[in-house]
Amino acid sequence: MTKSESGPVVRTASGAVRGLREQGLSVFRGIPFAAPPVGPDRFRAPRRPDPWEGTREAYAFGPPPPEEVGLSGRTVQPRQPEGDDWLTVNVWTPDPDPSAARPVLVWIYGGAYKLGFSGQSAYDAQHLARTGDAVLVSFNHRTGMEGFTLWTGAPANRGLLDQVAALEWVQENITAFGGDPSQVTVFGQSSGAGSIASLLAMPRARGLFRRAITQSVPGTFFSADLARDIAAALAAEAGRAPTAEDMARTDPRELTLAGQALGIKMQAYADRWGQAAPTALPFAPVVDGEVLSTTPWEALSAGAARDVDLLVGHNRDEWRLFLVAAGMSGKITDDLAAGILRLYAPGGAAGEAAYRSAFPQWSAEQLFERVQTDWQFGQPSLRLAEAQRAGGGSAHVYELTWPAPDSEGALGACHGLDIPLLFGTFGADLAALAFPGGRPTPEAERLSAFIQRAWTAFARTGDPGWPAYDPRSRLVQVLDAEQRVAPYPEEASRRIWEGYDFSALPLL
Repeated sequence: MTKSESGPVVRTASGAVRGLREQGLSVFRGIPFAAPPVGPDRFRAPRRPDPWEGTREAYAFGPPPPEEVGLSGRTVQPRQPEGDDWLTVNVWTPDPDPSAARPVLVWIYGGAYKLGFSGQSAYDAQHLARTGDAVLVSFNHRTGMEGFTLWTGAPANRGLLDQVAALEWVQENITAFGGDPSQVTVFGQSSGAGSIASLLAMPRARGLFRRAITQSVPGTFFSADLARDIAAALAAEAGRAPTAEDMARTDPRELTLAGQALGIKMQAYADRWGQAAPTALPFAPVVDGEVLSTTPWEALSAGAARDVDLLVGHNRDEWRLFLVAAGMSGKITDDLAAGILRLYAPGGAAGEAAYRSAFPQWSAEQLFERVQTDWQFGQPSLRLAEAQRAGGGSAHVYELTWPAPDSEGALGACHGLDIPLLFGTFGADLAALAFPGGRPTPEAERLSAFIQRAWTAFARTGDPGWPAYDPRSRLVQVLDAEQRVAPYPEEASRRIWEGYDFSALPLL
């Protein structure tokens, strides 16, 4: 019997799909959840896919959306076959039995809102699907200029609208794959976590998921004025006007070059873009007043997600990855640290003084790294949990403090270390930096097993296995060689940032 004859078949709302049986799982890849966003649909909200006749082979991941380069100066893995059918979904299920009603976990990838692809080997969901006896889903969404730039004549936050469309597909179709549409958990890391924070704040995403896991939520959201100004600069790089009509005249893959070019020289716009300029990232969710009316922290404080169970956390040394990747480790002067402290710490010069007082023995490099970890990921994550509690909801919090076993010992508990630990993909993509030879240590294997059990237990019950966060005791799960529940480890940083408003970044 041939592969096409033996694979499992599931009927979706658009047509039948045939998958593969792999290591005890039924796996379906590259199923369209929306029409290709090209031609007349360029820069528009996603629309339903066209139905098909017969049975469609769902053997391979759909092509990635246009993306910029990664940390190493290239995309994080070789590109898949080219094509315009970017908006596709993938499913791993123990058994596509409609009566199974298994919990469903839906992964949203990160990548600074400028790159990412659900087919990256780092996101192979087979281990999680087996560990939790769950249905795992991943999908592509538009990033960069296709998904997040605010063009005149186009809806804002098209990447978020793609995510809503994918979650609507899950609600409509996941029963046929053995999943329970009333037990959907969204989980994501970095800009994927920022996207989930946005979804928690968006009325049009309400009811599409019951639980959410956010790993390293970025604090960067753009005001509409800032987003329009950045859009004008991006369009100028492409030799176009900042309108959807004019930008649509440029091939999507060519536009990524304009985004890369602007990222390199964003510091030159510091007088207009303020804190956004040094990030070299011209993309973020836009608080546009329609798709996203407020920041997640404001929305959750007002009770927007009180009915959603939330698990949120971050890594201790988030910014270390970028420091090492940029070749800046060992090169941070006190003047450079002072400038970054004044830019990002609450209160400018007063914030710099607060950091120096809280960490009197720290070097310039440690302070440089700490304030950017706190501003970009650490304190936005903690404050999301506090906002959820303030709005009447529940939240569980973790911090990953276990250091990567890289050969140089330079990465610590850096940004992205949680991905191989969660998925068990130690030899994939950038995980190779943290795990020489792609081989996990015994400690890594034990920690990975703990995280997988906790995440899938949370998806099933809303309880990862440790107490919910309380603003008085501030107990969190510390993920290390030895697991423990303890008061939030970054108390000094928390005090510095207490009362800070993570508002949308303004145009100066």
